Amino acid sequence: MATALNVAILAFPRCQVLDVTGPAMVFEAGNDALGKAHYRVHICSGNGGVIQTSSAVALVTKSIEDLPASAIDTLLIAGGDDSGLKLLADNEAVRKWAVRVCKNARRYGSICTGTFALAQFGLLGGKRVATHWSACANLAEKCPDIEVDTNALFVNDGRLWTSAGVTTGIDMSLEMVAADLGNAVANTIAKRLVLYARRPCYQSQFSAVLRAQSDADAPFAALSYWMRENLSQQLDVPRLAERVSMSERTFLRRFTKSTGETPAHFVETLRLDLARNLLAAGMTLKEIAVRTGYSTGTQLSKAFGRRFGMTPMLFRELHCRSDVE
Repeated sequence: MATALNVAILAFPRCQVLDVTGPAMVFEAGNDALGKAHYRVHICSGNGGVIQTSSAVALVTKSIEDLPASAIDTLLIAGGDDSGLKLLADNEAVRKWAVRVCKNARRYGSICTGTFALAQFGLLGGKRVATHWSACANLAEKCPDIEVDTNALFVNDGRLWTSAGVTTGIDMSLEMVAADLGNAVANTIAKRLVLYARRPCYQSQFSAVLRAQSDADAPFAALSYWMRENLSQQLDVPRLAERVSMSERTFLRRFTKSTGETPAHFVETLRLDLARNLLAAGMTLKEIAVRTGYSTGTQLSKAFGRRFGMTPMLFRELHCRSDVE
């Protein structure tokens, strides 16, 4: 039987617990789906032993000295608070070990603000990366030689994988499993973990609906969710204004002020976000047009090209995944 692949997740005091346990859960679920140990997951830290995360949970870890750098297939560094990250980055033994691992590993990366440790270790030069939305500007300022993608849930640049944070570590790990074992296994894991969907890397950290629910006035937060669930219908200003019991003029003014977008642009964003997901899932352009409220595939293609600078078919070639291997 083939030797299991060693997956090391580097933790440290004050790390984010889900940055560690989320990916670990995905790889272990891969073993369950296969019915054999394809991955051997190691939660490690500089000295080993029990470490306190930034939440109420403590983790039992292995020392990095017990994990030879040459034996590790995949290394992921968790994110955490500033004090924990500083201690990690200043640990010379951890730095030397991480550099050795990343030199030989098939892939390496980080979850959330773990990108700052990778940067401190000199492992990000010239790369495109993702990190938590609140840390993007800081990372870009500290590391002008890298490209920080402020929107992506996760980014894969060669052997380097980086994710935006917390739950996106699960999305990124699922994509790694899909690359290793196929989409059928990854989809089985997603179903087992009761995920709403496998989120692709191109999806933004903040969906239009989430932004509206967070920032918009109460009637528009609820309306945005209703709009997402009814994209095949006519969603013009008269219909939407009637939905929230406002005059058309008042609705247009208040919605734009509250969300920062006109209703037409907001609806288009919702429709094209759904169109991207349906394209990646393999649905035909005609079917997608019906689901997203466009009268024809041609109308959808024009809107898609205007927003993303490419045709739907080119997008499908770049991102399409089959559910059947």
